[in-house]
Amino acid sequence: MKNKVVVTIGGKDYTMVAVEDEEYVRRCAALVDQQIQQITQDSRLSQTDAAVLAAMNVADQFLKEQEASENLRRQVKENLEEASALKLELSEAKREIFKLSTRK
Repeated sequence: MKNKVVVTIGGKDYTMVAVEDEEYVRRCAALVDQQIQQITQDSRLSQTDAAVLAAMNVADQFLKEQEASENLRRQVKENLEEASALKLELSEAKREIFKLSTRK
């Protein structure tokens, strides 16, 4: 179900239509608004230029987080592979110990 949510970004009201809940849409809008306010407070940029810079900042944050997430996935995969190899090694060692203990 789509939700209509009115948010204020850069001093203007926008009606957003989204499948996400209202709180999520408001959080997104607040992030964009915060970026625009940070950019415009120290400069005389137009709203359009500020919006473009805000979009670039958000895209930068997104791509860096995506890269960090991929690095974590890779580390988890490597750790799981190592754990699997260690389990196999342990199993083989237990079999060898059992063989040696039954030879006596």
